[in-house]
Amino acid sequence: MNLVLELERRFGYSSFREGQKEVIESVLQGKNTLALLPTGTGKSLCYQLSGYLLQGSVLIVSPLLSLMQDQVEQMKANGEKAVVALNSFLTFEEKRRVFRKLSTYKFIYISPEMLANEEVLFRLSRMKISLFVVDEAHCISQWGPDFRPDYLKLGDVKERLNISITLALTATATQKVRQEILSTLRIERASQWIGSVDRSNIAISVEKFTQYDEKVDRLIAIISEWQKPGIIYFSSKKVADEMASLLAQKKGIKCAAYHAGLDQEQRILIQQQFLYNQLNVICATSAFGMGINKENVRFVVHFHFPSSMETYLQEVGRAGRDGLASIAVLLYAPGDEQLPQRMIENESMTKEQIYTYLEPSVYNEEEKAHFLGLNDVHQRLLHYYQQAFLKQPESDLRTFSTNIEQFMKKRQSQKFEHVDNMVNWINLQTCRREAILTYFNEKYHKKISSCCDVCRVDMSLYTQMKDTLKNENVPQWDVLLQNLLKLS
Repeated sequence: MNLVLELERRFGYSSFREGQKEVIESVLQGKNTLALLPTGTGKSLCYQLSGYLLQGSVLIVSPLLSLMQDQVEQMKANGEKAVVALNSFLTFEEKRRVFRKLSTYKFIYISPEMLANEEVLFRLSRMKISLFVVDEAHCISQWGPDFRPDYLKLGDVKERLNISITLALTATATQKVRQEILSTLRIERASQWIGSVDRSNIAISVEKFTQYDEKVDRLIAIISEWQKPGIIYFSSKKVADEMASLLAQKKGIKCAAYHAGLDQEQRILIQQQFLYNQLNVICATSAFGMGINKENVRFVVHFHFPSSMETYLQEVGRAGRDGLASIAVLLYAPGDEQLPQRMIENESMTKEQIYTYLEPSVYNEEEKAHFLGLNDVHQRLLHYYQQAFLKQPESDLRTFSTNIEQFMKKRQSQKFEHVDNMVNWINLQTCRREAILTYFNEKYHKKISSCCDVCRVDMSLYTQMKDTLKNENVPQWDVLLQNLLKLS
């Protein structure tokens, strides 16, 4: 089979990007495959072309509703009608309609939580699924043990659906994280294609300040002077809202805030406005950006402190997907690391909280969570552990609770270590890019002219160019939103 001819026939491309062909060949040979491909190098094409060349449907586990909607929209725009997103966005009637013709879909996007639904699993089990895809597979390690435990069940799901080929895709994962992905998916042997995490067209800079107001002033200067579009990352929804309002009202920037506090319709609308160049700056929390197919983002600014090198690199990678000069700037003031540290501390639970919640009683889960001062994330995790405990009839609840507490303490210690690594990186006096590559077990072979603030960054590349924001003709936003909601 000539894959290049298939690529041109189905997608109109004359050649593969680095890693794509190798990953597709591995899948077509029936091998479980784990691929680390940098952001913007076309991970989705790996399972789409493979899917067309395999008999049966492709089941794609995707982490975010907005990401699913974006991917479905892109496939439909390219002429693929047999694609659907199975998520909570569907109305009851839409779900019934999708379920009735589920076997006719070639590509099915789904969340880990939806795969915990017995009816969904039953219907999928009656289909021929040739390929099980876990997109953004690092979420298994980063999110599964903390607040999305359904990621930890994907190995069970794969075996229950009797799917023989699995493809796990990510842009950033250390060797340890890759092993956690394979272990959770119950893959003993996997073909691995590990690309470089380096994005040589993105300059890296850290700017230090002594006071919060100085950071705000510098951020305003950046947004006013630099080529756009761009993304600013915050850890606080409140600060993201305040900064978006400041930039829009006082500085005339076409800007909006995007975070989990907005309803789904608002988030999709803002995302589409950004994609269609009606907005040129997004003030976002980590809820924004994963899988967003926008090539011309010229800068990414971290106003707040990233919690890990993996998170930082994921977000930085949303700039410069077109290969042109782009920049990532982290604004730091002493003590900024205290915010992620407090968030890590707030995630912890005591052994007594765990034991009391899991212990059988006359109270329901909601009542126990309220009495014990547990939030929704705690409750979701404990519900998962409760199901695990019930599968171990010989287990002692007190011992089981102690083991969970010890596991959570270990996770907490690891997260604190990630924060410490970021502090150390910020205080480096040597090449920042080389330190990032060392973290991911890579070597820095080729020096570049605009590397990092320690080496050299040519700021004229980012401040003297005209905005790439185009005044495109797009449909009215209420019409566009209605169309988007019908995609699945």
